[in-house]
Amino acid sequence: MKITLDEAAKIIGDAQTIILTSHIRPDGDSIGSTLGLMHYLRAQGKDARVLIDDDLPRIFKVLPGLEMIERPAEGVRYTADLLIVCDVELKRTGNVVSSVDAVRVLNIDHHVTNDEEAEYLYLNPDYAATCEIMHDLIGAMGGTFSLDVATCLYTGMATDTGFFRFSNTTPHTMRAAADLIEVGVKPNIISVAMELKSYDEVMAQVRAIRNLEMFHDGMVAAVFIDEEKAKEVTTTEGLLDKLRVIEGTQVVFFMKWLEKDTYRVSMRSKGTNVSRIAQGFGGGGHVRAAGCTIYAPFDEAKKKILAAIGEELNR
Repeated sequence: MKITLDEAAKIIGDAQTIILTSHIRPDGDSIGSTLGLMHYLRAQGKDARVLIDDDLPRIFKVLPGLEMIERPAEGVRYTADLLIVCDVELKRTGNVVSSVDAVRVLNIDHHVTNDEEAEYLYLNPDYAATCEIMHDLIGAMGGTFSLDVATCLYTGMATDTGFFRFSNTTPHTMRAAADLIEVGVKPNIISVAMELKSYDEVMAQVRAIRNLEMFHDGMVAAVFIDEEKAKEVTTTEGLLDKLRVIEGTQVVFFMKWLEKDTYRVSMRSKGTNVSRIAQGFGGGGHVRAAGCTIYAPFDEAKKKILAAIGEELNR
């Protein structure tokens, strides 16, 4: 059931024990929104914790309290007055939702592809990030931002907008970011931390780019990483940012081996609706940034994603 921001604020206000979670393969917005809200709720005297069923990228160690995020233990049951699922629909949280016995479940998201299956859903696809929603939510609860909260929320907004370069950046986004900077957030510290890569990660990116292929008369740039190449390309973090600068491209993506006949696809575009492409494979995201998983042998998966992108380009 869709609810208003004020209704979401009341549901949270009525709860004392709260578990927050987000999607697997966590990013700045998923970590920032859960951790930022956790800091705020704890300051209000609530028993709040964050469970994320995946490893946390080391670049987010700049966020205060990152070490407080827990990974759900196998076979353990968790109880709470309220489970808050941030930045994703319920089905993409790994084992968290199935491990939590909650009186109520609240979903807070900004993805237009949200399946709207949650008991309570606050959805605002006009916002660039779930952290942007959290900025308004804390205001609706009559709260103010500590530096810890502000740092987490700013990071999610910055990363989901390409540091305010992408087309999802709005006047509201900039005003919300300014509110957080006024608290004391240092944008330069966040940006340096988010860009940090080890030598091995840089070399992995170089190896990935060597596999670059162009399709559809130069409108599509792609990197395909099969099982053998995946042994060398251990990370794809930041890869699409390198591809999207290629002149003439409309869609850039990579397809990486996860396990037998299973490939992860991540896409970015300059206008083409890649969320519609991702939905065709059971994934989701934004119009200009989306992802999905394709279950097929390598050659078949490659043909399928290229055909789907070609179809969308010809709409």
